[in-house]
Amino acid sequence: MSDINFKELSYLREGNKVQQRIAEVLEQGLVMDKLRKFDPVLIGTFPIDIAVEGSDLDIACCYQNKEEFIQTVQLSFSFIEDYTLTEAEIGGIPTVVVNFTLEEFPVELFAQPRPIEEQNGYRHMLIEYAILNEKGDSFKQEVIKLKKAGIKTEPAFAQLLGLTGNPYDSLLVYGNKELDRYE
Repeated sequence: MSDINFKELSYLREGNKVQQRIAEVLEQGLVMDKLRKFDPVLIGTFPIDIAVEGSDLDIACCYQNKEEFIQTVQLSFSFIEDYTLTEAEIGGIPTVVVNFTLEEFPVELFAQPRPIEEQNGYRHMLIEYAILNEKGDSFKQEVIKLKKAGIKTEPAFAQLLGLTGNPYDSLLVYGNKELDRYE
């Protein structure tokens, strides 16, 4: 693996067939264009090529005005199959989660009033990418095997790395030293 600018979709067009299809679906649906004001970034398992059946397209967004974000997604996506919008507080941060299906892909928009680079989902992906670069293909295959067995991504990494405690937090602690190389 090489360095990737995850903030642009161009890497997907040069990726595997599924990644190429994701780029096509997101571009045809104008998803990133409709969300442009909210700095959308595709995060999660597809960008780092560890997705399994049932994985969704996670798109992190940053809003300054929650009502404006909600209005934008309602106008842009509420007519799409399986559309839902939920407001919650996650880690003490007001969060809007929007789900819908676009073509064959379930999509989840995850929006908070903090820059993408500071959101845990983006940070987890960068850390996981660095670990995959460091540990190689056999480690990647072990992650995928655990995911196919129903274990979520961060717990799978934590298990393979022997991390204890909350896997989401321990992965952030483990990976903080790696982040500077990929931001």
